[in-house]
Amino acid sequence: MLWLWIVKANTKRYWQKKYGKLAAITIAAVYLLIIVGGVVRSTGSGMGCPDWPKCFGSWVPPTSAEQLPSDYKEVYSEKRGEKNKRFASLLEVFGADQLAYQLRHDESLLIEADFNPVKTWIEYFNRLVGVTIGFLIMATFAVSFSFRSSRPGIFWASLATFVLVVFQGWLGSIVVSTNLLPWMVTVHMLPALVIVALLVWAKFQVQEESPIELKKEHRQKLGALTLLLIGFSLVQIILGTQVRELVDEAAVRHQYTNREVWIEELGIMFYIHRSYSIVILLFHLLLFYLVRKFAPQAANLNKWSSILLAVLLLEITSGVIMAYFAIPAFLQPMHLFFGTVLFGVLFYILLLVNSRRVEKMEQTDLNSDVCLLQEAGK
Repeated sequence: MLWLWIVKANTKRYWQKKYGKLAAITIAAVYLLIIVGGVVRSTGSGMGCPDWPKCFGSWVPPTSAEQLPSDYKEVYSEKRGEKNKRFASLLEVFGADQLAYQLRHDESLLIEADFNPVKTWIEYFNRLVGVTIGFLIMATFAVSFSFRSSRPGIFWASLATFVLVVFQGWLGSIVVSTNLLPWMVTVHMLPALVIVALLVWAKFQVQEESPIELKKEHRQKLGALTLLLIGFSLVQIILGTQVRELVDEAAVRHQYTNREVWIEELGIMFYIHRSYSIVILLFHLLLFYLVRKFAPQAANLNKWSSILLAVLLLEITSGVIMAYFAIPAFLQPMHLFFGTVLFGVLFYILLLVNSRRVEKMEQTDLNSDVCLLQEAGK
């Protein structure tokens, strides 16, 4: 009957809108967490809570040292040591014997910082944002069940996102137990980019986006260039995290003072990271030009290529300011934020350029609706 088709069509649109809104909110929350994580790192607040998932053994952290036992440093240092041994055993299973050896024998990983209420609550807020994202991911995964048969890719992407968030939570506990070991902090950040890509892809599948009108050869050129830029941006992010590790080491050496000398101690990696940004800028300008040449009527694609260039300029500007103005603490999280946004926008542009997939998917939905109408007519 006709009313069955109407009900199904309205239900499908309802869940598409619901999923799209949830995915958009979750993407925004992930980027918020990246900013907050950058604030935690730039203020040296990562060990504000020496345990995980609780903070000083409580779900609500203390506000003064008087609320803690006199031997709290020894207690949490011992707990971290035991956890590090278990993690070292896991690394040995995968053949990372050198890293495992470092975890077992580096006594600096067990040094407990003095209680600082400001740093504790900065880290606690970081964890609250992370928990909120966890609930949003769970809600997104729950809604994705409505697409399990019609668009299974959305369901599997949502499931993968949920699994990655659980993995991120576990990695967060290891970051704390290893006393913010620099390479662990870097490893902890990278899955966030995969989560962003999965959410952007899934959201793109449910939104009503018209296919971009492009000649085949133009679509191939834009797609290849965008994919190349995604690779470039990942390399730059990895280089940036290595520079950030060197900055963290300089910060510890100078006890978060004398910022004006940190840049001088970063070595060749900083200059590679800085020079590589020129190459990235040139290729982004090429993409901006080709989009306007090949698809002048594609308003959405042109809009996002403009956003991409604006974000890149903000990223480069923030890097220049940090290099010449003693690495202002407030710019460190923003520099990381712009870099990860750049990755997300590039990935979205890649989806727009290859939006024929959306056209095919809409055709599949149309065929399904036609079949339902035929059955209703009977």
